[in-house]
Amino acid sequence: MSNSTRSENRQREVDEIVERKPGTEAVTDLEDRYRVVGAADRETYANWLTPIEEHYVCHRNETLDPAAAEWTVSLGGAVDREADLGMADIREEYPTVAVAHTMECAGNGRGYFDPETGSVQWEYGAVSTAIWTGAPLRSILADHGAATDDGTWLTAVGGDHPEVEGENDLFARSIPMAKVLEDCILAYEMNGEPLPPEHGHPVRLLVPGWYGVNSVKWLAELHVAETMVHGPEWADRDGDDYTQWQQSAYRIHPEGVEPDSHATVSTFDTWDQLEGDGIDHPYTFDENVKSTIGRPADGATISPRADGTLEVVGVAWAGDDAVIDIEISTDGGDSWDDGEFFGPNYDCAWRLFRYEWVPSPGTYTLLSRATDERGRRQPLRIAGPDEDADDEYPWNEGGYAENAVLPHSVEVTVE
Repeated sequence: MSNSTRSENRQREVDEIVERKPGTEAVTDLEDRYRVVGAADRETYANWLTPIEEHYVCHRNETLDPAAAEWTVSLGGAVDREADLGMADIREEYPTVAVAHTMECAGNGRGYFDPETGSVQWEYGAVSTAIWTGAPLRSILADHGAATDDGTWLTAVGGDHPEVEGENDLFARSIPMAKVLEDCILAYEMNGEPLPPEHGHPVRLLVPGWYGVNSVKWLAELHVAETMVHGPEWADRDGDDYTQWQQSAYRIHPEGVEPDSHATVSTFDTWDQLEGDGIDHPYTFDENVKSTIGRPADGATISPRADGTLEVVGVAWAGDDAVIDIEISTDGGDSWDDGEFFGPNYDCAWRLFRYEWVPSPGTYTLLSRATDERGRRQPLRIAGPDEDADDEYPWNEGGYAENAVLPHSVEVTVE
């Protein structure tokens, strides 16, 4: 199925389209479940910083816009001193830091799975890079005597609630303490502006290099414990289930499987979980290595410059690992040449890449393929549900963590 056909199919699935900010796709209320907006167009991925109005949006429940002066974040669990932190406390009592972060929805690329999986049929647009400003969590936890030993977890709970009658699953995600202490922040600004409502105003957890589901919006509670959200105390906590979005959803598994709930896991690397035997159905924590061509646009007819060259530009990322190599194919993957990185180089943020190309007139299929610092390279394609996924990305029921090369091809005609 071509990229244009997939886009047409996605449009037919959208029941209600509401005009959003200028320069963006429409915000869609898909099955009354998700609020989504994708990046404006491929040109977004020929630039390092994503403007706020082009940054993708995805959340399950209603968009909150509470008064910052009235918002508090409760801190409890294994701490010496429990607290209800107001926004003035978070802003004024702790250091201010800024981090660059390429945020990617774990379902980015879900629209390329065949057969189709459920939920929002993202193609390439659910990934963006911004500068996030806030307070380092390590300072807040230290100030309240939190247990931060190896093996402890920090659970973050959002203040949003399900709108569907009869549902009681609250949005909670657990982050291993080692990651929390390394670089996580409570973010209250985005690209130098106050956090917009659709990005979690007045404060969200920000987990650099990890899939967006971990960066809980409208943060209402932090809880330090020896385990993730797991067990009856979390599955029925005052009548609400806090485990759904950690233990069931956002897990990589075949169709019809209900993953086992784990109190803890030994590795937080999504790719390591996929390749190892320790976890049957991996959690979506850090982002897999991936790349996207931003220019030229898919379907474009282009003319070489006066010297006969064309420039292919895009972005490549690898979560909280570094991306170290980028290759470009102009013949659909039959052969590959090295591209080069340029521009800003920050941990947990994508790198811009370019490739100088001297084409003859004709039609071409362009591909990009990135490799991370651990030698892990993007697979070529997505396996089918019943196929051996060796050296291919495994089909999974949620359509999560896709990073195959072929689905992200760009077809161009050179005059």
